[in-house]
Amino acid sequence: MDEMEIDSAPGGTKRKADDDIWVPRPRQRIRALDPDVVNKIAAGEIIVAPVHALKELIENAVDAGSTSLEILVKDGGLKLLQITDNGGGIEKEDLEILCVRHTTSKISTFEDLSSIATYGFRGEALASISHIAHLTVTTKTKEAALAWRAHYLDGKLAPAKPGQSAEPKAVAGRQGTQITVEDLFFNVPTRRRAFRSYADEFNKIIDMAGRYAVHCQGVGFTCKKAGEASNSLSVQAQATVIDRIRYVYGGMVANELIELTVSDDRWGFSANGYVTNANYGVKKSNFLLFINHRCVESSTMKKAIEQTYTSFLPKGGHPFIYLSLEIDPARVDVNVHPTKREVHFLNEEEVIQALCKKIESELAAVDESRTFLTQSLLPGAKPVEPLDEDDSDAAPKFTTPALRKVRRNSNDLVRTDKSQGKITAMFSPAGPADKADSPARAMEDEPFAVPEPIEYTTIDRDQVNCRLRSIKELRQEARDEINEELTEMIASHTFVGVVDEKRRLAAIQAGVKLYLIDYGHMCFEYFYQLGLTDFANFGVINFSPPLDLRELLQLAVEKEHESVGITPEDGFNYNFFVKTVANKLIERREMLQEYFSLEITPTGEVVSIPLLVKGYTPSIAKLPRFLLRLGPYVNWNDEKQCFKTFLTELATFYVPEALPTTPTGEIEEEDLEESYLDDEQVQELNSDEILEEVRKRRQHVRWAVEHVFFPAFRSRLIGTTKLMQNAVLEVASLKGLYKVFERC
Repeated sequence: MDEMEIDSAPGGTKRKADDDIWVPRPRQRIRALDPDVVNKIAAGEIIVAPVHALKELIENAVDAGSTSLEILVKDGGLKLLQITDNGGGIEKEDLEILCVRHTTSKISTFEDLSSIATYGFRGEALASISHIAHLTVTTKTKEAALAWRAHYLDGKLAPAKPGQSAEPKAVAGRQGTQITVEDLFFNVPTRRRAFRSYADEFNKIIDMAGRYAVHCQGVGFTCKKAGEASNSLSVQAQATVIDRIRYVYGGMVANELIELTVSDDRWGFSANGYVTNANYGVKKSNFLLFINHRCVESSTMKKAIEQTYTSFLPKGGHPFIYLSLEIDPARVDVNVHPTKREVHFLNEEEVIQALCKKIESELAAVDESRTFLTQSLLPGAKPVEPLDEDDSDAAPKFTTPALRKVRRNSNDLVRTDKSQGKITAMFSPAGPADKADSPARAMEDEPFAVPEPIEYTTIDRDQVNCRLRSIKELRQEARDEINEELTEMIASHTFVGVVDEKRRLAAIQAGVKLYLIDYGHMCFEYFYQLGLTDFANFGVINFSPPLDLRELLQLAVEKEHESVGITPEDGFNYNFFVKTVANKLIERREMLQEYFSLEITPTGEVVSIPLLVKGYTPSIAKLPRFLLRLGPYVNWNDEKQCFKTFLTELATFYVPEALPTTPTGEIEEEDLEESYLDDEQVQELNSDEILEEVRKRRQHVRWAVEHVFFPAFRSRLIGTTKLMQNAVLEVASLKGLYKVFERC
């Protein structure tokens, strides 16, 4: 067939199969980009995040001979990033070209790069910042009688307010320079939206400031959030290197440091610093590397040094490393990365090998003095059996109270091996024998409890150390309520089984006694305490797509008032309640995301809710009521009461719901109201499907109660007097049963 018909237009025109269908594009001419576009592109390469702007400003301040740096941050540096130093200052005549690209006092010719000894040299930091933020510089030299303040935008002097002169203005000020960066990325909305958490950006700023605070001897550092009285970082100018490490990274690191000094003229380098010995090991390493006093990264060096530590640290342990390398400037290429994060130098492999060899020898020299932390025997743990007396080759035997064989009475002997079968293994669902195809009969061949199919994604987020006084007071109040008897009982208990999901009862064994536990009350107290201990460090349950906040609140309001017989026909304004609560949550969205991982967009979409514990998902049908109660039941006017009431509502939301216990037949309407099914599911499903959903949820809750909640109670729950009175009931004592048998 030589021809084929193809409809290429509404009229159905014909063309041959070998017709050329390629349509040539018009030729594009090469043209020069607008300078403003070029500058914004360069700014995006150099200032990627607020921490990069801070790094450039710290380096400029240290280059100016400063001995004191004060850093002020607001909204993670996006709203405000200010650094004040007491250095040499800037001449008034230089302010006009201060933010012009490639204006610098560090070099004059290209050959100067081979001997560069300062932090900066390209003259792009302030220029880049001025293109993506509002920049204000206040400076005074030692000889000047007054300080001068200048505002910059797009690399040029700009007026402070419209209509005013752009020339620098004389103001009162002290010697040094104060640089204020406001509204970072205000004209790059895509970049600004990429920052999801102010807390994460502030932690990065603290980390960078801490690195330079450790390295820059003779320079004092302070850093704090705007509006807070206390400093998040404070290092005195006269502090030693070890003291600086102690101030920034803690005493556990500072107490285990080994001083390191190594040099080799053949490779043209010398290094000094401090590394931790074999007594210190954490899950994530801290690697501070400075090459010619510039903070850089080297994944090759980091991996090599960590590999050296594998022979001295247990599996999963990582060291703290601070190294300052002095390398011949002629051997270093500093101009390989826009943010100067990386440098290249000659004989890199040989230098790394020499460092690792020195670290290995230092660790081997102190390995004999390694110490270990010990703890007493945990409740319920089996003591180590003593050696036999007739073992002549054995080491001398020491008899301690924990190792002595004590004869125990029969009424003290109980089975505590939880690996054996549970009493629940003998349970079988009761149902009519003639309904062979009923869901109840199908349950007999299915597992009694199964985990939820939950997938988790690990995110790289630093731990937040909470310093809020209100949270510390709430934690102390929780500790003051401790009931030592209940706490010890929970820490040593053996789980027996779930007794009743509707009344939320479970049985545990502690010592020679059997108890019924209201795990609903117990879970509430656990989640409340967990909210205090993990404050601002919650995981995240993401919704894809996000949920509409107002729709959720509307559902909750309607259900709440239908339960008491109130309808819109009675004149009740649902929309007023929905609007009031939604506006309150949207107004507080930044605080909710930073402290509670509850992310709500400005348009009213629920993106995520907090994840408190792995292995269990709260009933999403309870989410509308949870969000609604955040309005009237949270005290938004007092910080301490706000956190307390919010964590109370969050704990209530996470408590496992009461589930119907009837495994077959009809499910009563009141049971459905208490179950995890929402109204739409109840309307869409028939009775058998509803029964199947409730059965699946019951299996997941049973599994979570046994494998998630009660193991967590053992390790983290503080028993309170209120719990002892309301959630614990002794049902049997082995000694009491023996007395009954003796009388029989």
